[in-house]
Amino acid sequence: MGIDRPASLQDARPTPPRVPRANGDYDLAIVGAGAAGIAAARQVQAARPDLSVILLEASDRVGGRAWSVIPNQLAGAAVDLGCGWLHGARGNEWTRIAGELGLTVDRTPAPWSDGGRRLEFDREAERAARRAIDAFYARADNWDATQPDAPLSDLLEAGNPWNGRIGALGTYINGVELGEASIVDLGRYDPGPGPDWRVREGYGTLVARYAAPAPVALETAVTAIDHRNRDRIEVETGRGRLRARAVIVTVSTSVLAREAIRFDPPLPRKIEAASRLPLGVNNKVFLHVRDADDLPADTRAMGAQDRSATGSYLIRPFGRPIIEGYFGGQLARDLERAGGEAWLAFARDELARTLGSEIRDRLSVAAISAWASAPHIGGGYSYAKPGAADERAALAAPVDARLFFAGEACSTLKFGTAHGAFESGVAAASAAMSGLPPAAR
Repeated sequence: MGIDRPASLQDARPTPPRVPRANGDYDLAIVGAGAAGIAAARQVQAARPDLSVILLEASDRVGGRAWSVIPNQLAGAAVDLGCGWLHGARGNEWTRIAGELGLTVDRTPAPWSDGGRRLEFDREAERAARRAIDAFYARADNWDATQPDAPLSDLLEAGNPWNGRIGALGTYINGVELGEASIVDLGRYDPGPGPDWRVREGYGTLVARYAAPAPVALETAVTAIDHRNRDRIEVETGRGRLRARAVIVTVSTSVLAREAIRFDPPLPRKIEAASRLPLGVNNKVFLHVRDADDLPADTRAMGAQDRSATGSYLIRPFGRPIIEGYFGGQLARDLERAGGEAWLAFARDELARTLGSEIRDRLSVAAISAWASAPHIGGGYSYAKPGAADERAALAAPVDARLFFAGEACSTLKFGTAHGAFESGVAAASAAMSGLPPAAR
């Protein structure tokens, strides 16, 4: 069958300037070279070129949960294992940056938006489903602020035939089932004015190219941050020790919650906030389709209408001979554990019900993501447990005006997005720079 694991695929990324060893003195050290860390570094480079900055990245690549790869079957075309859509595209900074870098922003309507294409066999049923879904999210938006927070499952109407479909969408949005995620948090979510667009060369390609001018030390996991000294912060890594006048931490909440980085003095409030904002699990499988011209391009199909444990399938994105399957929650976690054969079998069964049984023999796996087991990330994107929506602000709060935090989980409105991460990184960099007088050279 020939399953290509991400590590064996061609990576659609430039090579950033490497720092051969993470030691010495810096004005600013940034922990994590995902969207937030990269945005912070580029902000400092643009606004304060007098400051020395270093990006410390535990993995062997930049981009974090933005990762574009080129499957062997696609003749040079990239797919996104992580974030793939420019949500709130008109106000999304990554849209602007894509234009500056000469990348192609594709404005084909997303399948879930006005003008988007969905594979519908019963239009009246689909309209009924849309009404039920819209009503569900309206209940979240209109949640009485005087009431205690509650799980999203409390918003379901007993006996509603579309509860399974609503539950599936909940796993796509949060990475967990409705019973685990906060109503208040979802009600606050606002990615900005639509529509949602894509980058033809890949969102991960965009983030990696933007990172190219930033000095980054790859395969340099930070293990400890000693902020006892008022003049310098000591940063311990697997490749050496360095000192910085300020530090920005942009690692995922999973990394913080398991205390992979030891803080001295300890920061129990940060660990608590991260623990209450865990990463859900969302994964993708890209299926190459033999003789795909008979399938509708850029069209979405749901695997099942009556259950939450189902995939959402984008058929022939950009007209390419692939189907992109998207999975969330416990289903995504279970399939990740089971491996490639299980992914293929599950997707074949669901697509056969929608596209006909003959599709089975035309499908093969081109790429699979596995974010829960990614050692330096540990999941998809953050969700708030019931009662934990305010933890986003607590996580983002600086410590002693020299230790800062950023990342998608720190965004109170745009959490779960690469542009929310970008904005948080810029904000942290601006705050850090305000406390750093011109560097003495």
